[in-house]
Amino acid sequence: MRLKDLLQDIDYEILQGNADVEIGSIAYDSRQVGGDTLFICIKGFKVDGHNYAFDSIKRGAVALIVQKEVKDIPRDITVIKVSNTRKAMSYIGAAFYKYPTNNIQLIGVTGTNGKTTTTFLIGKILEEHNYKVGIIGTIENRIGERAVEAERTTPESLDLQSLFSQMNKEDATHIIMEVSSHALELDRVAACNFEVGIFTNLTLDHLDFHKTMENYRNAKGKLFKKCKYGIINRDDPHAEEIIRQSNCKIITFGIEKEVDFRAYDIQMSSRGIQFTVNIDNEAIRFKLNTIGRFNIYNALGAIASAYYLGIPVMVIKTALENMKGVPGRVQTIQSNSGFSIIVDYAHAPDGLENVLKSIREFAKRKIITVFGCGGDRDKSKRPIMGKIAGIYSDYCIITSDNPRSEEPEAIINEIEEGIRETDCPYEKIADRKKAIKKAIHNASENDIVLIAGKGHENYQIIKDKVHHFDDAEEVRAILQEDNSYGCNKIK
Repeated sequence: MRLKDLLQDIDYEILQGNADVEIGSIAYDSRQVGGDTLFICIKGFKVDGHNYAFDSIKRGAVALIVQKEVKDIPRDITVIKVSNTRKAMSYIGAAFYKYPTNNIQLIGVTGTNGKTTTTFLIGKILEEHNYKVGIIGTIENRIGERAVEAERTTPESLDLQSLFSQMNKEDATHIIMEVSSHALELDRVAACNFEVGIFTNLTLDHLDFHKTMENYRNAKGKLFKKCKYGIINRDDPHAEEIIRQSNCKIITFGIEKEVDFRAYDIQMSSRGIQFTVNIDNEAIRFKLNTIGRFNIYNALGAIASAYYLGIPVMVIKTALENMKGVPGRVQTIQSNSGFSIIVDYAHAPDGLENVLKSIREFAKRKIITVFGCGGDRDKSKRPIMGKIAGIYSDYCIITSDNPRSEEPEAIINEIEEGIRETDCPYEKIADRKKAIKKAIHNASENDIVLIAGKGHENYQIIKDKVHHFDDAEEVRAILQEDNSYGCNKIK
C-alpha cells in the first residue's frame, strides 16, 4: 500500500522523500520494524520514539511519521510531519487495515466502574440473539469463543485496528469494547466511529494522569462526540455535563431521576436482584444472578444499548436471567464452614463503597475486608479507601496490591490514615497471601470475607517483576488446605 493512501484522513507535511513509497507494515516500537515498514515516532511518558528513528531505519524502515524534527535522516527515507503522531497513528492504522469496522457495529463503554460488567452483559444479549461478538476489555479480548488475554483496557490504536481486522475476518457482527479515559485522552480511538456509547459513572480515580476531575470527565465525554447513540446514567452527578458536551442522540437510564429506562420495584437479596423497567409501554420484570444496586445500573445500560441495537426485549430479558457472572466481579466462593468469600475488582473508592454497601444489605454477621491500593497510582484515594473500608466493615486487613516501585508498607500506612478515622479494628499484613489466609481463618459461620482490588487479575507487580497471583486461586487453595473446601458458586 502506498504511503499517501495511508495519509488520506490526516493533515501532513512532507519533510523529505515522497508519499508514493510502498508500505508493507507499520510499527511504533522499533523492535517490531522489518523491511518496508512505516515507523511512527510516538512521544511517550517515559520513552520518546523520535530517539529510535535511526534504529528503525537500520531495521528496515522506509518512512517515518514525526511530530518534531529528527536531524540527519538519510535522504532515501521519507519523513512525514504531523501535529500529533498518536492521533495520526489511529487514522493511519484504520486505513492500513482497510477500515475494518465499516461493516461492524461498534459499541463503546466508558466510566470509572461497571465497564467490564456492562460489556459482558451486552455481549451475552447479542450472543443470545445469535450474533457473533468481539469483546475488547480489561479481562480479555475475545472473538466469539476464542479468547486473547488483554494487556490493557484499550489497546494502542494500531493494535486496536489490527484486532478489529481479525474480528472482521472472523465474521464478527458487533464489537463491544471498554473505552478507558486514557484511551480517549491519548487518541487511541480517534479513528473509531461508534454506533453506541455508554457512560456508566464517574468517580475519583486516575488523577495521577488527569490531574483534575474536570479533565477526567472531559476525557470520558469525548466518546459521545464519536457515536450515534449515547446511553447515559443520568443519576451520576457528571451526567448533565457529559450530555451537554455530546453531539449524539442521548438516551438516559437510572433509578432516581426521570429517564428513558428507569428501574423500579427493586428487590435485592443475597441470591440476586429483581427490578422492573417500562419498555414500549409494557412493564418488563428483569432478574439478575448477582448482588448490588450498582449492578442494576450496569444492567440498565446494557438493556438500553441492546434495545437501540434492535434486540427484542424478551431476548434481552432471557439473556440477563441466564448470565451467571463476570470473573472477579462479585465472584462468590462458599466454604463448607458456612461463610462466604467474595472476590471483587473494586480498586477505587466508589467501587469499594458500592460493593461493601451491597454486602452490608444482606450480611448476617461480620464483614471482613482484605484490600490494598496500587503503587505508582493516584495516592489521594488511599486514605479515602481506608475510611470507606472502616465504615462498612467489621474487621479490615490492609495488604499489598501491585505495589510496583513503591514500598508496600508505605502504601499501607497511607491507607491506614483513613481507617484510623473509624472505629473499625484492623491489622496490616503486607504479604497478600498471608492476609487472605488470616481473613479466612478468622471467619465464622455466616461471615462474609471481601477480597477487593484485583478481581480477575492473576498477577502481583512488585518492583519490576510480575508474579503469578490470583485471589480466587488462593482462596480455594486455603479452603482445600483447611479441609473446608466446598462448591464454588459464582453468583
